[in-house]
Amino acid sequence: MLGLLLLQVLASCLWLGHSEVVKSFETSCPQFFFHEIPPNEALEPQKPAWICQRYKNQYYFATLYDRKMRIPVYSAYIYQPGPGKRPKTWLVEPQLIGPTYPKSMEKEWTLLNQYNVTLEKLSQSQAILHDYKNLTGLNRGHLNPNGHHDDYSSRVATFTLTNIVPQDEKLNGGAWNNYEQQTMIRRTQDCKTTYVIVGAVPGNNYIAKGRVNKPSHLWSAACCVVDNNYIKAWAVIAENDRNQVQLLTLGELEDTLTELYGRGQVSLFDSDCPRE
Repeated sequence: MLGLLLLQVLASCLWLGHSEVVKSFETSCPQFFFHEIPPNEALEPQKPAWICQRYKNQYYFATLYDRKMRIPVYSAYIYQPGPGKRPKTWLVEPQLIGPTYPKSMEKEWTLLNQYNVTLEKLSQSQAILHDYKNLTGLNRGHLNPNGHHDDYSSRVATFTLTNIVPQDEKLNGGAWNNYEQQTMIRRTQDCKTTYVIVGAVPGNNYIAKGRVNKPSHLWSAACCVVDNNYIKAWAVIAENDRNQVQLLTLGELEDTLTELYGRGQVSLFDSDCPRE
């Protein structure tokens, strides 16, 4: 009887380790974080969900999702840019509805028609396509951008609604895009591996009749491993109503986020990543 119980416990643990909505990043998809250490609890919202973003049975990045605000707190990934087509299909996260649903991200249509999920049930767990329709002055801003990935499946995986926020369209197409496409290329020229965390600070405004929060700021931090003896870091922050990006040290960004979130000292990377 005890043996059977132990087997059941082991089976449940194995299942949890492979599900998409997980208990912790340390045990499920730590590879997207420098030294396998995610940001500390100072960024955690009231209703968090830890998502190992899975597409076609492979993890591509990690997202801490705010179920209440219906936006990501941050997405963490390894920077591997490459040429390729921009995907067009938007996906959602089935396991935010419940653990019995598919582990990989799916189209809304698939959940509604093949899994008999109602749009109301889906919308209770996360943002849906309708939330981002008819926006004025805003568009769908990726935290983890598709252009920072080198194959089509990894780019498709970024097109999940749990990886986007309502972003000022001038910022998204202007200074923020310049940072993603130009500054990152310059800064990472001598990097062997670059770990990136991109986040959004919840604001006081909403879209979709109060369903989805419009962040007050967007931010990004990178920790680049040049070799065994040299690691470098940089960071940026932008107000989400101005077409301007401010370049910071990692330490400056962490101090700024500590003030903005107000939940204690923020730590984004392991202490081996330089703050100055």
